[in-house]
Amino acid sequence: MRYLSTRGQAPAQAFCDILLGGLAPDGGLYLPETYPQVPRAELDQWRRLSYAELACAILARLVDDIPAADLKALADKTYTASIFSHCRPGRDATDITPLTTLEPGLHLLELSNGPTLAFKDMAMQLLGNLFEYVLAKRGQEINILGATSGDTGSAAEYAMRGKRGVRVFMLSPHGRMSAFQRAQMYSLQDANIFNIAVRGMFDDCQDIVKAVSNDAAFKARYKIGAVNSINWARVAAQIVYYFKGYFAATQGSDEQVSFAVPSGNFGNICAGHIARMMGLPIRRLILATNENDVLDEFFRTGVYRPRTAQETRVTSSPSMDISKASNFERFVFDLVGRDAAVVRDLWAKVDAGGSFDLRATPYLARLEQFGFVSGSSSHADRLALIRTVWHKYGTMIDTHTADGLKVALEHREAGVPTIVLETAQPAKFAETIREALGREPRRPADLEGIEVLPQRVQVMDADVAAVKAFIAARCGGDN
Repeated sequence: MRYLSTRGQAPAQAFCDILLGGLAPDGGLYLPETYPQVPRAELDQWRRLSYAELACAILARLVDDIPAADLKALADKTYTASIFSHCRPGRDATDITPLTTLEPGLHLLELSNGPTLAFKDMAMQLLGNLFEYVLAKRGQEINILGATSGDTGSAAEYAMRGKRGVRVFMLSPHGRMSAFQRAQMYSLQDANIFNIAVRGMFDDCQDIVKAVSNDAAFKARYKIGAVNSINWARVAAQIVYYFKGYFAATQGSDEQVSFAVPSGNFGNICAGHIARMMGLPIRRLILATNENDVLDEFFRTGVYRPRTAQETRVTSSPSMDISKASNFERFVFDLVGRDAAVVRDLWAKVDAGGSFDLRATPYLARLEQFGFVSGSSSHADRLALIRTVWHKYGTMIDTHTADGLKVALEHREAGVPTIVLETAQPAKFAETIREALGREPRRPADLEGIEVLPQRVQVMDADVAAVKAFIAARCGGDN
């Protein structure tokens, strides 16, 4: 399996090569040359597999430069009940991603049972093990540079802490995450973890990461890699739980389901798009945004208009306070028939601070065949859904999952099971839970009092040169 860039001006590479690189040299994102197909008979066989076995089966279709036995060992090491142990009382942790049925045909897929209580753990734990494996094989080291709006950072740091040959430099928007999210990241004292709080929005952090990654000389000298969902391995790992959720919600492989996905950077739902392209019987991918509705606007109108920092709103589902979805380029590459020249032209406008409009193009008509529908949610919607789910079903959900459920209910179809991807546990957003329900969310015992632990973070302006200097001072050029 070879991987090509969405911008078409970089050589095709193998999985392990793009694993360590993140962005392609031409600024594009990597995708498989073709999507492997999973026939009905294989779906029937996979239905009986454990999560680790299913992960191995799917990844084997996408990775041909890691021996099968090693890939199995990596999957077994990652997807264990000891790591994904934070499931709700009464759930079986060995399921890894238990399915909660709210009512017939309406389900929550629990993806937040990992160490940081967010769905990002599902891919990041595997990524940490993949990095360590490949680096050891090659005798190399890597310096990870990432940006987070809340959950990616802590998931990356918990996955990479103590890993040999890995340093992590994580950028986050100063003062714009929940107290719990900040504490999860900034309280880590591991010598290979560095937190940088940027005065600005998430998009400022993401722009710095892209600027550093596009500096080929700096990237090579300091061996810069990526763990944001621009890294293909993150998306590949997330494909697995779409299959697992489908099997849990259906009796046979002739049934269709719809998935509702809270969406900020488009990585989570991009994995669903690829699962659908591989043959998983997904009828609809229901994209949910919060008040920052750039993606909803595109799927409704065909216009993609990233917002400025001043236009981006601070909300009670902060991990989706994103105006420029970096993974969206992967989907548009498929939408325009994998024409890299078209993608280069569209993203030249985006990278220059502009927008693009597909209404007068033949591409807009193709949207329907990809199964996407969308909607947005507000703070009031969030509170209402959290209350409804608690009082009606006795289940507590976080703010982002509430956004997903709100839009799911708008697009729910009779006879088609709807699976809402749970993206985080309520404990991460206690302030809004208290506002909605007048009570504290349950918190795992090992995370009690995390906010009062000593924190280690460097606050900086949104300055690419300053971030480069910070990295250089802690790495040296010959590591």
